[in-house]
Amino acid sequence: MRYAKLITVLTLAIVPLIATAQSRSNERVVAHVPFTYTVANTVIPLGETTIQWVDPTMRVLKIHNANAGITVLVPANATDGKKAAAQCSLVFHKYGRRYFLAGMKIEGSADLYSFGPSKSEGEMFAQNIPGTEEILLASLR
Repeated sequence: MRYAKLITVLTLAIVPLIATAQSRSNERVVAHVPFTYTVANTVIPLGETTIQWVDPTMRVLKIHNANAGITVLVPANATDGKKAAAQCSLVFHKYGRRYFLAGMKIEGSADLYSFGPSKSEGEMFAQNIPGTEEILLASLR
């Protein structure tokens, strides 16, 4: 009887976590990006970009530009920030005139999803080319 109560308590604790993960996997982040950028060694032209989770573990993201017909699957690392983001945003690294998608913040979440540097961004970093960080607001749908 004691084990039945323990299993019930554990089940009730785990079910909301699973529901949260599944609801997040159905969400999409949409932004109009006014410049061409690179992510995972793929150049994405300017236009509307849609980002959504592919798997329930939320470790793989699908980045899609409908105008160009380009879709890229990208592994993402989630790190816990100090406070929840007030708005959805995309974080870009800029070197000269070149932009690289570096991360994404989700409204209401403290998680920061970061993407590993592409080969060309790594080359720019290795050449000590000064870079800046630019943040572009997005919406959650």
